[in-house]
Amino acid sequence: MRTQLTRGLRRRIMYVESKQGVIDGVKGRIGWVSFSKTGQTVYYRGLTLQKGNGVSGNFFNVESGEEFWVSGVKRRGSNAHPAERSFAVEIDEDAIDAYRALRSA
Repeated sequence: MRTQLTRGLRRRIMYVESKQGVIDGVKGRIGWVSFSKTGQTVYYRGLTLQKGNGVSGNFFNVESGEEFWVSGVKRRGSNAHPAERSFAVEIDEDAIDAYRALRSA
């Protein structure tokens, strides 16, 4: 199913931000995510994130209930949720080349 999030892809480079904690030591990460058939569930680094209606996040961890912001990577580099202040974002090692290609396109 093609949605704005999946763009018809099974796997895509995305920005994932924890609204209540960290993901492997940082608040925001850029890396490969995969999608359920409907696009309502995102899989990233062992997390299962389901579409939600939270105020500060658009997905939630099905195990912990923690909220996450998941969005496409922006060429200008300002990937954080608009309500957040700046913070360091880490790019997964296996996504660096694809991220650079996207930014230079």
